[in-house]
Order: sequence, then structure tokens, then C-alpha cells
Amino acid sequence: MATTTATRSFLQAVATEEVATPLRKVQMEGLVILKIIKHCKDHSPSLVTGQLLGLDVGQDLEVTNCFPFPMREEDEEIEADGANYQLEMMRCLREVNVDNNTVGWYQSTLLGSYQTAELIETFMNYQENIRRCVCIIYDPSRADQGVLALKALKLSDSFMELYRSNNFTGEKLRENNLSWVNIFEEIPIKVSNSSLISAFMTELEPETPVIQCDYDRLQLSTSSLMERNMEFLIECMDDLSVEQQKLQYHYRSLSRQQAQQQAWLQKRRSENATRRAAGEEPLPEEDPANPIFKPLPEPSRLESFLITNQISNYCSQINGVASQSFHKVQLMKALHEE
Repeated sequence: MATTTATRSFLQAVATEEVATPLRKVQMEGLVILKIIKHCKDHSPSLVTGQLLGLDVGQDLEVTNCFPFPMREEDEEIEADGANYQLEMMRCLREVNVDNNTVGWYQSTLLGSYQTAELIETFMNYQENIRRCVCIIYDPSRADQGVLALKALKLSDSFMELYRSNNFTGEKLRENNLSWVNIFEEIPIKVSNSSLISAFMTELEPETPVIQCDYDRLQLSTSSLMERNMEFLIECMDDLSVEQQKLQYHYRSLSRQQAQQQAWLQKRRSENATRRAAGEEPLPEEDPANPIFKPLPEPSRLESFLITNQISNYCSQINGVASQSFHKVQLMKALHEE
């Protein structure tokens, strides 16, 4: 009886474990963040990636270590060497008793240009082997503005189910109530340090208060950042216009096909009326071999969703830069008046 109860409890625990708990936050050690920042900044403006290592504990994803990937090349042999490098790095970390469980990857970006189909494909490849994973996005171009552009992203469950079916038609999107804002989910990041590191940082803090004003923060030269955001925004608007033209062409072709079908049906019905009057059997009103009855494939909405998401990101960045510039202008105006 005790054995049966133990077996049932074990099976219940396994069934409970299969139900994935939602991810609430990503806890990263300060050293990991510094490694990511240094790797991305040293190779800027080139885009780099790296592996995230840590533990999956309850509703939290703990990132305790990371290492960079070699620079990407088109040669297949070099790509195979990169995969062998990752396996060798994880083996070496396991030998020195360091966390070597993959919990995701990090990558750099330029002005938030990361919402691409390649990112989704990478997420799906990781998702095949890892139950929960995140992607840490770091933008070194915004560090000059005093912004730590670091965010943790994951794909929404509803989007992953639809992506596996590879059906992004308008009907499927309406059935799943999916829009462009439901593709990615941003997970809060919590920075964690050990007690020794916190004590050391406390000792490094100056004892005397800062008496010199930092007027560099009042610089009004944000035109370059604004211009680059506007250039990327215009490119995205052009890409979105191309995607909309594809949809318009599809709907025009669909209406043209429906008109051809109606004309063909009217002609067939008149022929059948003549055949009935002559005592002959009527012909079928549908002909699958006729090309006008072949359904037209609807273009995928995925690319337009990604472009729309990217446009929203650029608009948010432009809004943030413009807001800071207005605040600086008002502050400088008050200083001049004094």
C-alpha cells in the first residue's frame, strides 16, 4: 500500500512538473551584465551574440554566467567550429563546477533593431531543447546617452503555437486574438550581487559628497541619435508599405477570381438549362481542374507584424530622446534667466 502511494505521489509530482510555471523575472548577476556590456561595446557597431548560463528556479530564471560566441561567418566549416566551441566551453565550465545549464542567449543591437524573423527562429530552436529561455538584448549605441538599454525578451505562448502551425493568415490571427503587440513579452530584470561584492562596492564609494556639477549631462546635441532613429523609421515605413501592397494585390486577385467564378457559373447554369431542355444530363457546377477554382494562398502577416513592432520601438525611442531634449532646453533656459 505504501509503495502504491509513493508511486502515485511520484507520478503526481512529474505531472505537476510538466506544467510550466510562468516566468516572472530574470535575476542576473552584476558580473554577467558587465561581461555582456564589454563584449557588445568592444565589437560595436558589429552585432555579437553569446550564451547565457544559469538555473531555472520556480518562477525565476537565474543567469549566473555567460560566454561570447565567435563572430558569425557564412562558411559552413566555420559554423561547425562555432558549435564545437560552444560545446567545449560548456564542458570546461562543467569540469570546474560552474553552472553550465543553458538558459538562453544574449545579443547586441543597433538602436533597437532586433525584432526580426531570425530572432524568432532562434527562439524556436532553443525552445525545442529548453523549456524556458530568454534573450537578453543590449544596445551599446544608447549607452552614450546614459541609458542602460538592457532588456529580457521571450516569445508569448500563443504566438509560439501559431508559429508552429505556420499559418499567419488574417482568419487565424483573429481566431487566436493575436496582434503585433503579442509577439514578444518583456521580462523584468533584477540585478543580484553577492555580499562580498556589495561590501566592496560600498568601500569604493567616495566619502565626500560631489561638489562639482556635471554640465555634460545638459548637452543638447542629440540630433545624430534622432536622425538615425528617423532614418530607420522611414525604412520600416517603406517596408510596411511593401507588405501592405502584397496584401492589396492578394485581395485584388481574390476579387478578380471571384468574378471569374461567378461568370463561369452563370455560363455553366445556362448550358445546363439548355441540356435539361434537350433531355440531357446537366454538367457539374464545379470543376476542380479549372484554375479559377484553385484557392489563392494568403500572404503571411508575420513580416508586417514584426515591422509594426519595430516601428513602435523606434517611435518610443524618438519620444524618449525628444522628451529629454525638451527637459534640457527648459533647464538651460532657467539657468540663463538666473
